[in-house]
Amino acid sequence: MTRVRYTLFNSTVISLVLILILQLFRLQVVEQHDHSEVAHGNALRNIRVLPARGSVYDRNGSVLVHNLPKYTVTITPKYFDESYIPRLSQHLGVEDSVVAHRLESARKRNPYQPSPAFSNVSFEQYSRVIEDSYLLPGVGAVIDQRRNYPSDARMSHALGYIGEINRDELHTMGIDADSALYRQGDYLGRTGIERSYEPWLRGVPGIARRWVNVYGVEVMSYASGHGDQQPRHYYDIHLGIDSDVQALAESLFVNKRGAVVALDPNDGSMIALVSQPDYSLELFDDGVQGDSWRALVNHIDKPLYNRATMNFMPPGSTWKPFMALFALSEGLLGEHGHEATIPCKGYHPLGGGKVFRCLGEHGSINVLDAIKHSCNTFFFEIARRMDISAFHDYASQFGFGAHAPIDLLEQTSGLIPDSSYFGSLPNYLQRTSMMNMGVGQGDMGVTPLQLARYVSAIANGGTLHASHLVTHLANPETGETLPVPDLPDPAELQIDTLHLNLVREGMRLVMEEGTGVMAQIPGIPSGGKTGTAQAPGDMTDHSVFIMFAPFDDPQIALAVQCENTGDGSQCAAPIASLLAEQYLKGEVPPSWRTDIRMQRALSATSQLLAIDDDL
Repeated sequence: MTRVRYTLFNSTVISLVLILILQLFRLQVVEQHDHSEVAHGNALRNIRVLPARGSVYDRNGSVLVHNLPKYTVTITPKYFDESYIPRLSQHLGVEDSVVAHRLESARKRNPYQPSPAFSNVSFEQYSRVIEDSYLLPGVGAVIDQRRNYPSDARMSHALGYIGEINRDELHTMGIDADSALYRQGDYLGRTGIERSYEPWLRGVPGIARRWVNVYGVEVMSYASGHGDQQPRHYYDIHLGIDSDVQALAESLFVNKRGAVVALDPNDGSMIALVSQPDYSLELFDDGVQGDSWRALVNHIDKPLYNRATMNFMPPGSTWKPFMALFALSEGLLGEHGHEATIPCKGYHPLGGGKVFRCLGEHGSINVLDAIKHSCNTFFFEIARRMDISAFHDYASQFGFGAHAPIDLLEQTSGLIPDSSYFGSLPNYLQRTSMMNMGVGQGDMGVTPLQLARYVSAIANGGTLHASHLVTHLANPETGETLPVPDLPDPAELQIDTLHLNLVREGMRLVMEEGTGVMAQIPGIPSGGKTGTAQAPGDMTDHSVFIMFAPFDDPQIALAVQCENTGDGSQCAAPIASLLAEQYLKGEVPPSWRTDIRMQRALSATSQLLAIDDDL
């Protein structure tokens, strides 16, 4: 019996030992890889490394936007106990309830991942958190980046701002909350080129592998950093903007509403883009919220509204060179249209006792002098003779009534009526509206961007370029350069060279003998056309002006709109002239304080203005 028990006991022990050996073999050999991964997962963390957001430069290499250090405190809820809240709130100078709220938000995002809880903390606050990190398990502090704007030119609407991405946007974009590309709390471009060129400015995040302790605090790099993936593919952006011209334009628009678009007529690159009033991009350093955001959105003068690409109004007499080209092209002035004359007695009879007034009594006047003297009667008669469908099609050639190809997403198409539009009006209103369009008034609207492209095409001999803020992209690490993505080819307009040269000559006479004399650049011949856009009600009319210079070799073409400041010679013309001179000569005249252009530009102010200096 004793022997049986002994044998049974030995068998049991041997069986248990064999089971243990088999279990050890399974754990250490068969499932070694799986358990190794679990252990690494508990101690090894992949940390996203965001690339430095690309910088932005003007056409002369001056920095417009770059990055400065941004200190952020993170919380990993898994390792952060609520008893740590008072100490952290003391270091950050906030109430305990604020820390508790950020902790709860971080917990909802991902309790196992560090979440940015306090952005843009001071260096002193950042340092205190680092020094006390051993007393604050689950709290981290990272150095990130924020945008900085060292230029005197604000360029709010051209540059745009960045903002924090939220969970709903991630869902809309089809991006998982734990994606390496974007995560909640990251920043992305909201407006301007920050938005249009987001993929190039942002690049692709990298990964740094780090060993962490039981509290989630980084201890050391993994494998001496050999497994890290560097951030890549971000680019600096180079603009056609001349920051000196831009800064001058912004200074001339103080206490005004309106816009400027200046283009290089040879390639469509933007020399200046101004929309006033604007706002300070520094407001968006850490996300504008609450009262500040409501103040921007509800401001009477709409500082967030990009007037340069969205503000469409009648072009006034700046439309007359277009009407002259249209009349010559369509044969509305006969076989020898450049010699044909139309009598002007100071008015144009519409019929039924109604007349359209001219600015003077010009006698028999041809197309060249009609542009020079801005004769309304001449262009009223052209409008009376025209076919509305042909008018619409010709305007479409110049890009009117449609979105312009441009690397800004915020724009409107304006309004150029067609036959269907007029078909809904009574006959007498059709005639009245069409006559008004002959002088750039009535049921039509164009944007400053469209006007600038139109005058550029006249300046360069009939080529309509795509307008673009960006000239090229450059990778600062590899030196690789990229052209502007998806830039459409220039369009050659179907304009007879003789007709175009005749209209150009008329615009030269405007500057030398007509309504633009005061805006002539000293020593530099140019072409231009003043305009007055009618404002509704009892409001003062809008000042509009188009211009190109030098006349024989155009390097700059401009369109300026000043809201509620009077006729084109009072505000828009002097501003355009000074900007063109700054670009072509590199300076405004030393005697600018006594320059009549400067005096007119500075004295003009818009009605209903309520500019807030904080914007």
